[in-house]
Amino acid sequence: MWFFARDPVRDFPFELSPEPPEGSPPGPWILHRGRKKATGSPVSIFVYDVKPGAEEQTQVAKAAFKRLKTLRHPNILAYIDGLETDKCLHVVTEAVTPLGVYLKARVEAGGLKELELSWGLHQIVKALSFLVNDCSLIHNNVCMAAVFVDRAGEWKLGGLDYMYSAQGNGGGPPRKGIPELEQYDPPELADGSGRAVREKWSADMWRLGCLIWEVFNGPLPRAAALRNPGKIPKSLVPHYCELVGANPKVRPNPARFLQNCRAPGGFMNNRFVETNLFLEEIQIKEPAEKQKFFQELSKSLDSFPEDFCRHKVLPQLLTAFEFGNAGAVVLTPLFKVGKFLNAEEYQQKIIPVVVKMFSSTDRAMRIRLLQQMEQFIQYLDEPTVNTQIFPHVVHGFLDTNPAIREQTVKSMLLLAPKLNETNLNVELMKHFARLQAKDEQGPIRCNTTVCLGKIGSYLSASTRHRVLTSAFSRATKDPFAPSRVAGVLGFAATHNLYSMNDCAHKILPVLCGLTVDPEKSVRDQAFKAIRSFLSKLESVSEDPTQLAEVEKDVHAASSPGMGGAAASWAGWAVTGVSSLTSKLIRAHPTAAPAETNVPQRPAPEGLPAPAPTPVPAMPTTSGQWETQEESKDTEEDSSAADRWDDEDWGSLEQEAESVLVQRDDWRTGNQASRPGQASNPGHRSQESDWSSWEAEGSWEQDWQEPSPPEPPPEGTRLASEYNWGGPEPSDKGDPFAALSVHREAGAQSRRDSWGDDNWEGLETESRQAKAELARKKREERRREMEAKRAEKKAAKGPMKLGTRKLD
Repeated sequence: MWFFARDPVRDFPFELSPEPPEGSPPGPWILHRGRKKATGSPVSIFVYDVKPGAEEQTQVAKAAFKRLKTLRHPNILAYIDGLETDKCLHVVTEAVTPLGVYLKARVEAGGLKELELSWGLHQIVKALSFLVNDCSLIHNNVCMAAVFVDRAGEWKLGGLDYMYSAQGNGGGPPRKGIPELEQYDPPELADGSGRAVREKWSADMWRLGCLIWEVFNGPLPRAAALRNPGKIPKSLVPHYCELVGANPKVRPNPARFLQNCRAPGGFMNNRFVETNLFLEEIQIKEPAEKQKFFQELSKSLDSFPEDFCRHKVLPQLLTAFEFGNAGAVVLTPLFKVGKFLNAEEYQQKIIPVVVKMFSSTDRAMRIRLLQQMEQFIQYLDEPTVNTQIFPHVVHGFLDTNPAIREQTVKSMLLLAPKLNETNLNVELMKHFARLQAKDEQGPIRCNTTVCLGKIGSYLSASTRHRVLTSAFSRATKDPFAPSRVAGVLGFAATHNLYSMNDCAHKILPVLCGLTVDPEKSVRDQAFKAIRSFLSKLESVSEDPTQLAEVEKDVHAASSPGMGGAAASWAGWAVTGVSSLTSKLIRAHPTAAPAETNVPQRPAPEGLPAPAPTPVPAMPTTSGQWETQEESKDTEEDSSAADRWDDEDWGSLEQEAESVLVQRDDWRTGNQASRPGQASNPGHRSQESDWSSWEAEGSWEQDWQEPSPPEPPPEGTRLASEYNWGGPEPSDKGDPFAALSVHREAGAQSRRDSWGDDNWEGLETESRQAKAELARKKREERRREMEAKRAEKKAAKGPMKLGTRKLD
């Protein structure tokens, strides 16, 4: 029976890369790239081939193998595995690059920063301090060839081949026999006796000075070149001179050298070194210290190296969120670091954390996620958005705080392209209808209209036909002037989504009514939109064959690029994810629609003038549309809105019905305040709108097809049968009397295409009664808010100092 010996190199769990060695340092070892066979993770493999007649070098290599295996320190090359046979030695370490190769690549890529060099030298000095002061070992080989850099930019001390004990155990220093390494020996060793050496660290500190010179000036040609500091920074020159002094007694201990360089104004006293030192001790830091550190970290990340951010800062941020309860403070630096990742790394490291953050009940975290959504939305796939993110985001539509509702509306610009049919055309439209009809903040109503115009091209054809015209028509009746402008621009931005019939019968009548709007900005946009729609109608009238081309998008499926050009032409007042809405909210925190008096429009000629509408003493503009009587009541609510993060918001699932039930529908108040209009007698309670958007909050019922014309009454003659040249006989009555009476009687029983609008005037008493009722409701709500604040202050005690208000 034959037995075959197993090859230990073949059974080794690591394999060498086929790539050639990467700049192996002088010495017995050859550095190769490698990987672990099981996982494919990269490693570095130092290989020494045993040669006949080189027993001394073999003993040096075996001693280095043993030293590296037993020494463990963050700044010393990390040992992973090893293999020792009669033919070779294999030492597996973390994946590293020789310092000389790393510096050359960094210079070619755009240059090194002093911040990187200061931290790298700090790590090497710290490793020397560990060897000399804690282990009583002399490295005896500090030079460029003995330093390596990992993927995070951390410098590691290697080259332990010629290490020996400072206490004299095991004999003196081993002989190197390599001229490239002997040039770093201090001058006191030239005689070979070593009697001039007074401190155990003196020789290694001289070699450290040689390393500093090479880092800033390149390879050291000869020892005499050390007298010229060259490109060494001025803040480091005094300490460098101590290292390369001829007297070994004045060379400082590594620990003292670090202390000197960390002094105020020193080379190693900078934000980058402080950040690294904090990260090394972050596990033992207090929660308050961690919070402050992460808040200040994002300001410094722009000046930090990319590899450092990816491989050292990012793992700490993920750990702090997962196990340290860091909360929302990690979001800003997390997304900044995420810019350095490729798509695959982002999916693996950032997206799982983002999805988990959306399910959090922390309001500060939720609003920051919404504000920074544009940084990670491109990495989210549609199933994740629809099943794990959108169900949590929609709670923001019902939030009692205006800032959260505003950010939720804005986020829909980014989420809409990834929403499925149900979420986009049903769920989202339900919330938009409620916000546009019920929200007490005019800027939020305005942004809802803007957002709808921008995402209109993503809606299905049936939803567009049912929603867009009604929604923009409702916006044109808003008491907040920017909302009316947004309604007009919404029509213009989606002009290609309407049929010619809708343009003529539904859109142009609405726009024509805005030509006499009190605000000039509204009138200007209305005239511009009217000219646009009229030009389309005229072109089709001139050439009916163009109808199919003009209406090609009306019944087309949703398309992301369908409304892009129109939206840019419209020139939204509120653009993208950054707008002036927050400022408008702070300026008018409680401007409820039902409480607004809009200046009356001039009545058409030939019609009786409507009853006068009460207006404030000061002129009413788009920025000042509340009466002076409400100014005192709104000041208190404004402070509450500005200090929204001091309130106890409760759970996300709690709806805001307790506040909204006290507000009238702004559309009803708007119609009541406009002269010549009557409130809808079939007005339902507000609770019905919150329960079903198909009821009053729906956009469908605002527009109905016009009724067919009724036949003229019996006995009515055609216009051509009358004697228009002279007077009629006196015994005949007015020929239009019967027609006029019939029309006036039928006007009350038939609804025209204006939906809920009734163009007959209101009595002054009805308007005054409604205004009085609204005033009583405001007064009652103010008292309730004061009582609630008093209860919270009594329960919580004095307010906490240092609370940071969110932007």
